[in-house]
Amino acid sequence: MSLRYLTAGETHGPQLTAIIEGMPSNLQLDFEELDFQLQRRQKGHGRGRRMQIEKDAANIVGGVRHGRTTGAPIALVVENNDWKHWTSVMNIAPIEGSDEEKRRVHRPRPGHADLNGGLKYNLTDLRNVLERSSARETAARVAVGAVARQFLAAFGIKVGGQVIRIGEIEAPANDLPLDELIRLTEESPVRVVDKETEAKMTAYIDQIKAEGDSIGGIVECIVEGVPVGLGSHVQYDRKLDGRIAQAVVSINAFKGCEIGIGFEAGTIRGSQVHDEILYDEERGYHRRTNRLGGFEGGMTNGEQIVVRGVMKPIPTLYKPLQSVDIDTKEPFTAQVERSDSCAVPAASVVMEHVVAWEVAKAFLEKFGGDSMEEIRANYDNYLAQVRRY
Repeated sequence: MSLRYLTAGETHGPQLTAIIEGMPSNLQLDFEELDFQLQRRQKGHGRGRRMQIEKDAANIVGGVRHGRTTGAPIALVVENNDWKHWTSVMNIAPIEGSDEEKRRVHRPRPGHADLNGGLKYNLTDLRNVLERSSARETAARVAVGAVARQFLAAFGIKVGGQVIRIGEIEAPANDLPLDELIRLTEESPVRVVDKETEAKMTAYIDQIKAEGDSIGGIVECIVEGVPVGLGSHVQYDRKLDGRIAQAVVSINAFKGCEIGIGFEAGTIRGSQVHDEILYDEERGYHRRTNRLGGFEGGMTNGEQIVVRGVMKPIPTLYKPLQSVDIDTKEPFTAQVERSDSCAVPAASVVMEHVVAWEVAKAFLEKFGGDSMEEIRANYDNYLAQVRRY
């Protein structure tokens, strides 16, 4: 069975819900680790007041018994504490009252889904669009990815990430071991290793916020311990790098993805791009460098997966841009909803989890089975085959 998930819920509704199908039986889950990953998403310098309200935790209501998955669909719930302030506005039952009482939105915000969604679904209240298109939905995706992350960890695969750039400030490159990178970035409010860069970024975010503006940036995800051969070269939709790129760009406000050296590959010669192949008895086949970010021909080559995503600035601004009132068709400044001045550090965490999901999905396609024990046997046999090659 193919691994898949669906999410449901609105930003000011009672909860976010996710259902995972295809996770094998007998995966031991660490519930504290699930909640820890959700809490990581809530951190980061530049977050808005909403993160002071929410205390995200994953409540599993199906598919797990006595700490282990059963093979049945896993149902996860992340409650919205802010719901208590919106019970009337977001109630499923009809309510009477004025537009103000219903918190009707009729002034679309540039850069959001508001106007496009209203036109597509023929909605006169754009709140019906913004409630679902909100980045609050990424809490459900982190919960799903956190389960996938624990599945990967059972096979020695680690996932980490860092912020590369916020606006005009770029972090210096580092070549730290992944465990050290994870430890240091977890201590930073902007998820960087370098303390001088951290200070510059936090001051820069404060300046942007004071000006009523927002700022984006670039984040990086690294996956270590991945075997050779995940994905496939035979069809476009089986190429794992392509699937990861789609997943990254599907994150709210993400507008681009690169793997390895990415766009730099279009500026230098082939001899400076491709990774030479080496062999020794201890490591087997490996690459001298990792400029291609762990992929060749749509398949993993055994090196670290290195993925970067670019996040545009949050479009909700406290000095709003011009828009058009859908009632009067007159120009107006766009409606303001509570928002972050910079969500790049949090977006780094989200990207880790959408990448982890795609890697876990490809791993199950390659070593498929209905139980952890069956998958383990398939995986061990494959590793033995690769060592003999």
